Amino acid sequence: MSSKWFSYRARWQGMEYACSPEPLENGVSLHLRSRQPANGFDEVEPDVHVRRVLASECDMFAYVTMVCQWRGEPCTVHDERASELLLEYTGGQVPRALELGMDRIERGVYRRWVDRDEVRGLRESTTMLVAPNN
Repeated sequence: MSSKWFSYRARWQGMEYACSPEPLENGVSLHLRSRQPANGFDEVEPDVHVRRVLASECDMFAYVTMVCQWRGEPCTVHDERASELLLEYTGGQVPRALELGMDRIERGVYRRWVDRDEVRGLRESTTMLVAPNN
């Protein structure tokens, strides 16, 4: 899973890569992606080179999302179109999500397209899945 708004990233041998995790019985495998050819990477399509490594071999493995505030409430960004962003409310209060005019996508998940100019504090939020080795 990778987009402008959310992605997995890993640092392996001093380089940071976009990656895709694959659960294994005894851990997690990562498919590291590079636009440039690199030793041990296979070109799977033009300008896309992939190498499989274990998450435990990486210096860092993380899930990165874009977070913001809209009308004073915490949200994550999931998509964009023209001058709008698709936000998901992360405040955990169903009555407030409904008050904000959010659409219920599934249980506990509320989203709405909003004008980009109304969004405040847009920034990356990183959740470490394998902490950096220092």
